[in-house]
Parts: sequence; C-alpha cells; structure tokens
Amino acid sequence: MPLTAKLLFLAMAAQVFLAMAILVLMARERVPRVMRGEIPVASIAVERDAYPLKARLLSNSFDNQFQLPVLFYLGALLAFFSAPGWPEVLLAWLFVGTRYAHAFIHVTKNHVGHRFLAYASGLAVLVVFWLWLVLRLVVLAPSI
Repeated sequence: MPLTAKLLFLAMAAQVFLAMAILVLMARERVPRVMRGEIPVASIAVERDAYPLKARLLSNSFDNQFQLPVLFYLGALLAFFSAPGWPEVLLAWLFVGTRYAHAFIHVTKNHVGHRFLAYASGLAVLVVFWLWLVLRLVVLAPSI
C-alpha cells in the first residue's frame, strides 16, 4: 500500500477514534448518574435536558461527529480507492485537525465563537477537499 494511502487511512481512523473517545467520555458522564438513580430513565427517554451540562456538551459533540465527517469519509474513501496523492492526505489531516479542535472547544469552554471558527475552517477544508477530488477524478483524469 502506498504511503499516501496509509496516511489517508490513518486520517480516517483518527476521525473514527475521535468519535469513539467522545462516546466513552459521554458514557462516563451519563451511565453512572442513571445507575445511581440521580437521573430517572423516563426523563431521558426523549430529551437530554435532565443530564448535566457536561454530558449534554459531550452528547452534542458526539452528534457533530456524524455531520461534516460523513462527507469527509465519503470523499476519503473515493480518494483511497483512486490512488490518493499528497493533496488528499494534506486536506484530510487538516480536516481531522479542525474536528479535534472543534470537539475540544465543544467539550471544554464551549466558546461559541471559537467553536464556529473551528467548524467553519473544517467546512472550508472539506469544500476544497471535494473540489480537488472532482477536479482530479473528473477533469484531470485521462479519458478512456
């Protein structure tokens, strides 16, 4: 497997591990409270309001890992199976970096301005990633 393919795969794995880490942190915040009876199951069956702020922030951050990252995974898989180059690798890692920054901000200070900047940066990188993919795979690809 070429180095670029390995690095692209590792970027996808890093994004997956981010979602898993947030899930573990969220479970550590939620499950003990429910098990101790602090939060009745009926109060969380539909809404998250009964959870403390930290658990809600983690939950929202986890939900965020299934928004823009879904478009990233799709693009990364297309790139992975079409001989990825260094532009895809660089853009993939930039995107993942913005997702880590966004998640960190989300679950710590939750400063909305900083969080939005991280989100918008990730979106911009993702747009460039997809524009590059279209250019490389459709426009620059040799015709058969």
